[in-house]
Amino acid sequence: MTDFARRTFLRGAAALGGGALLGGGALGAAPAAAAPAGFPGYQYLGVALDKAALRYNPTDELIFPCIRGVYDKLGTRLGRYYLYYAPHDAPGGICLAYGNSLAGPFTEYAANPIVANVWAPHYSVNHVSSPHVIWQASARRFLMYFHGANNATRLATSANGVNWTYVGTVLTTADIAGLTETSYARVFEHPIASKGSTYVMVFMGVLGGKRYLYWGWSADGFSWSYDPSPLVSPAGDGQSDLSGPHVLERNGTTYVVYHGDSGKMFLTEVGPDFDREVHLGVFHTPLSGAPDTKRSAAPSFGTDGGVQYMFYEAGPRSSSTIAIARAV
Repeated sequence: MTDFARRTFLRGAAALGGGALLGGGALGAAPAAAAPAGFPGYQYLGVALDKAALRYNPTDELIFPCIRGVYDKLGTRLGRYYLYYAPHDAPGGICLAYGNSLAGPFTEYAANPIVANVWAPHYSVNHVSSPHVIWQASARRFLMYFHGANNATRLATSANGVNWTYVGTVLTTADIAGLTETSYARVFEHPIASKGSTYVMVFMGVLGGKRYLYWGWSADGFSWSYDPSPLVSPAGDGQSDLSGPHVLERNGTTYVVYHGDSGKMFLTEVGPDFDREVHLGVFHTPLSGAPDTKRSAAPSFGTDGGVQYMFYEAGPRSSSTIAIARAV
């Protein structure tokens, strides 16, 4: 369990209404309301990709979107924005789509998957999934973190965001005693002076059959240290399991947004040094109708023309899609 003595807990009272579907078709949609800590509410716009039209769609599920602007990083590019995503069930496969606006449309990359579950001579696993890509400006390269299988998070690098070079594993269950799974890692540039670090990683760890959120830190994005205690506990949100964390900065402090087994997204303040656990309540409530069907998860955020967008995993597990919402 979390070391409760070193963190403060607060159950937030604010709840967020579900985003209304623009263009109709959602059941039980409601106007978006402000999220805790002054974050905006998000209103559903549409899906990023038509699953029925995809060339690579082995399991009819799309999860874990990661949206990245590349227009200021690449001279030659497919579009202004790259959207990374994956199926989860075997064989998985890291996929790419591209577009010129965060509102869409997005086009599937013709040679998906860009990373497969077999990468000779490096590994052969039953699936790879949950891509998270960052830009390392000092080396002018992209770093991609992805899991495969559920006990290992892997790293690859790329100069163009399309073709990747394998590096190795950066996190396994052996790094934190008692964990039986380490998945869904996201990495952010977030210096912590006391750690001598440039980056932080947040991820899901399974401990005693329950899913908690954990964290680690790194100076270079390649070599990592990890806190053996959970960063966020599901009990603080009245949940049994948490997953899909994302770091957000606001108000001079640091938050983690993530989803729980209820299907809602929640917000917890962890502070600039990741030494707090202040639960603030519901960040986003899914639509009761399609595409969410009472489940929204694994958010990724971007800004286009001054407008904030949230890409997220929408729908029941094993049939999910990637949805786009806009701040209101």
